[in-house]
Amino acid sequence: SAGGCRRPRPLAEVADAGGQGGGATRETAVEMGMKRASEEINGRWTGCRVVYGDPDSLFVHMPGRSLEEAHAIGAEIAAAVTAANPPPVVLKLEKVYLPCMLITKKRYVGHAFESPNQLVPIFDAKGIETVRRDNCPAGSKLLRARLGLLFVRTDPRLAQRSVP
Repeated sequence: SAGGCRRPRPLAEVADAGGQGGGATRETAVEMGMKRASEEINGRWTGCRVVYGDPDSLFVHMPGRSLEEAHAIGAEIAAAVTAANPPPVVLKLEKVYLPCMLITKKRYVGHAFESPNQLVPIFDAKGIETVRRDNCPAGSKLLRARLGLLFVRTDPRLAQRSVP
């Protein structure tokens, strides 16, 4: 290389330590959510269930909750997990999905609300064909349109028909 500069090599030990720390934080969050939900017979967290977690995100299913309730409970969960972990670990509520489809690890789509006062949701997709660059643009647009119909009208039969 020119000038004697070398590319930095990744430090696997540092990456592994970060991953283990993230895993421990996630496990704390999941255990805390499950324990508190089971302890609170008529509490706000009752019925809430962690459905997915990885080192940088946590999805909690909150059946029957309104957008406002989901934001409030999400903020409570984030504050409780932050308090249960050493600094600088901070769990932040980023958004509430209403509705949401969690397909597989790191693949999901939904209407995102970043605040309880937000009136119009943001179509948010991660890892699926609507955002992947290795797919045909027409296919991506068609899938996005059908998902939009499904989320707005909540009728799977409408999404199965051809999109105008």
